[in-house]
Amino acid sequence: MRDGDPPLVTEAYLAWNAEDWSRAGQLLEQAVLADPDGPRAAVWWFDAALAHKFLRNWPKAYELGLQAAARAPRGQQDPAFWNLGIAATVLREWDTARDAWRGYGIPVADGTGEITDGFGTTCLRIRTDSGDEVVWAQRLCPTRARVTSVPFDPSRRFGEVVLHDGAPNGERYIGDRRFPVFDELMLFTPSIAPTLAAQVTAATAADTEELIDAGFAHGVGVEVLTGRDLMCKCCSEGRVDVERDVRGGEQTMLFGGTEEQTRQVLQDWAAAAPAARSWTGLHALS
Repeated sequence: MRDGDPPLVTEAYLAWNAEDWSRAGQLLEQAVLADPDGPRAAVWWFDAALAHKFLRNWPKAYELGLQAAARAPRGQQDPAFWNLGIAATVLREWDTARDAWRGYGIPVADGTGEITDGFGTTCLRIRTDSGDEVVWAQRLCPTRARVTSVPFDPSRRFGEVVLHDGAPNGERYIGDRRFPVFDELMLFTPSIAPTLAAQVTAATAADTEELIDAGFAHGVGVEVLTGRDLMCKCCSEGRVDVERDVRGGEQTMLFGGTEEQTRQVLQDWAAAAPAARSWTGLHALS
C-alpha cells in the first residue's frame, strides 16, 4: 500500500496481508481496469495475477499475467514473465510460454508444442500421502521436471511430470555440485509406472550398482530402500549433502516400471552372475 492509492487498492492490500487471495485479486483487477496504464498499473496487474496463481486459478492468472507481462521490461528477469510462463504452461499455451521464458531472459528452442529442451538435473519436493518427499528429477523447461527416482511413498510415481515453482527452497550437494530443490505446484502429467518392491541379494555393492544401471537403461527406476533419509522441515529446506547408500547383501529395493519390464530387468541381471545375484517377491506397493 502507498499513500494516495485508490480506496479499492488499499482494501485489496489489506486483503492481501490477510492472505485473502480471492478478494485481493478481485479488488486489484477492478482497480487496474479503471486505470489500466496508470503509473502503478504494472504493479497492480502483476499482483492481481499473482493472487490468482496462489489460488491455482490458472486461466485468470494467465489472463492477468498477459497484461502484466505486456508492461514489463523484456530480458531483465522480470517476474511478470515467469508467472506468465507458469500459467501458460499449465494451460498448454506453448507459444505464449516460449515467449514468456524469452521475455524473462531464458533461451528456449524454436518450435511448436510442448517444451522439452532439457534444463539439467534438479530436486523436487513433492506432496505424498505420508508427507513431503524430495526426489531427483530432470527439468524439461523452466517450470516442469520429470521424476527420475522412485518415490518411497507409492502414492507418487517414477516418471511423472511435476510443475514446480521458480524459487528454490533448499539445496542438495553431491560433492561440490549444487542441485536446487523446487517445491511442487501441481502434478502436470501422471505416470503409468506403478511402484514395485522386491527382495534382492547382491554379493557386492558393484552388483547392486549394475542392477540400478540396468534398470535405468531399460526405462525402469530403481531405488535402494535404505537410501531413505527422514529429516525435519527445517533441515529439508536447507543444505543437505547427499551420499549414495549402495551396498551388497540382502535388501529391499523399489522399482518404477511395469511388472513385465521390471521382472525382465531382474531376470537378466541375475542370469549374468547367478552365483552372486538373486531376487524374490516382486510385488506392487499400494
